[in-house]
Amino acid sequence: MSAFARLAARWPGPDAPLRVLAASGQLGLGIPQMAFQAGVARKPHVIAADMGSIDPGPVYLGSGKMAASPSMARRDLALVLRAARELDVPLLIGSAGTAGGASHLATVESLLRSVAAELGLNFCLATIGADVPQSMVQAAEKEGRLTPIGPMEPDIDCSVAIVGQMGQWAFAKALDSGADVILAGRACDTAPFAVVPVLLGYPKGPSVHMAKILECTSLCCDPGGRDAMMATLKGDGFTLESMNPARAATPMSVAAHALYEQADPTRVFEPEGHVDLSEATYQAVDARRVHVQGAVWHDAASPSVKIEGARFLGHRVVMMAGIADPGFIAASDDILSGVRDAVADLIPSEPDAPWQLFFRRYGIDGVLDWPTPPVTPPREVFILGECVAPDTETARAVAAAARQQLLHWGFPGRLCTGGNLAIPVTPPELDAGPAYAFSLYHILQLDTWEALDALFPVTLHDI
Repeated sequence: MSAFARLAARWPGPDAPLRVLAASGQLGLGIPQMAFQAGVARKPHVIAADMGSIDPGPVYLGSGKMAASPSMARRDLALVLRAARELDVPLLIGSAGTAGGASHLATVESLLRSVAAELGLNFCLATIGADVPQSMVQAAEKEGRLTPIGPMEPDIDCSVAIVGQMGQWAFAKALDSGADVILAGRACDTAPFAVVPVLLGYPKGPSVHMAKILECTSLCCDPGGRDAMMATLKGDGFTLESMNPARAATPMSVAAHALYEQADPTRVFEPEGHVDLSEATYQAVDARRVHVQGAVWHDAASPSVKIEGARFLGHRVVMMAGIADPGFIAASDDILSGVRDAVADLIPSEPDAPWQLFFRRYGIDGVLDWPTPPVTPPREVFILGECVAPDTETARAVAAAARQQLLHWGFPGRLCTGGNLAIPVTPPELDAGPAYAFSLYHILQLDTWEALDALFPVTLHDI
């Protein structure tokens, strides 16, 4: 019998307090141990963690690598695995290895097996794949079942990796199949946290609302942080408490978190439906805890899955420089344009092997392209040059030529020909590795619920 089966067998119902511990806002980037151990001491019934995000960009999905270092990921896995097995509670991890693709899942599974062997632990592990076949996406586009999220045209044929965000469906299947520990590919942030409460009979609206807040651990607190967070569900509501006594969950801080990653703060969409937060209430229990209730769940007529794809662009080399000359800063529009033209003359871009050179001026328009320039130019500007080319050697050659042109470029009022730039590191050109771009960020509509079984296959392993 699995940890979940034992929990379900003894559970009296949704009027009993169910404690869900969020171990980490992103597993593999470090778990503050004092707060986590404080949460473990409260004897949670479930431990869950998200391990990935689209936030770091497309390179991890495209390359199959993790954003976290393997040593840190292994440390975090050891903490949560040991705690879950000692408490005999389910451990659920979503979006394994940052992007949640097959290679990420395999990497984290290997780390988990190594940790289990070192700790002498035995359990049933479920892995859930999240890779989406290219042919499925192509068929969906032809049938009008592919909807963009924002202004992005799909580039299916050039996608080197495609994943879908699974919801509770696949996690529930894994738990029903006897898993003690679930390691899932790309997943909705809420799924690992909400599925056990829903299976035990708690209302789905509050369970998903709780999960949406809890997956970021103490980010919803004042001051926000990354410490472990506990949610206690009872009836149609839940209470939130950070396991770090320095962080307070207040009605304002928790309600404001509804804006996090949401275009509409009143509705949270999942593959199986959406939760309506328009009637949600937030009431202080004391100075550090908040009770939340009022969320309402609405089932979808048919499931939909957000898919993410990445395509290979080339190889990236960057160069960095600081500028403090007011004349250079004032003329930087013309200077950077002239440098691009000069480099193109030195290293012609071949039609079948083009390269691209970009500049970002931090202090002017590095983050935002301001509609009008400031009246007073900044005292200093940081230039980030970026070349993406078919191969590393070309990218490095273009970046080096651009740096040398910038270093001695003439401009009105220049006082010295010795150098325009302050170079912070050497070598000035840094190899940033393969470059990728998102090729898919779309909603894939499915015809049947059973399609989720094929899309997110569950595999059981005896560890």
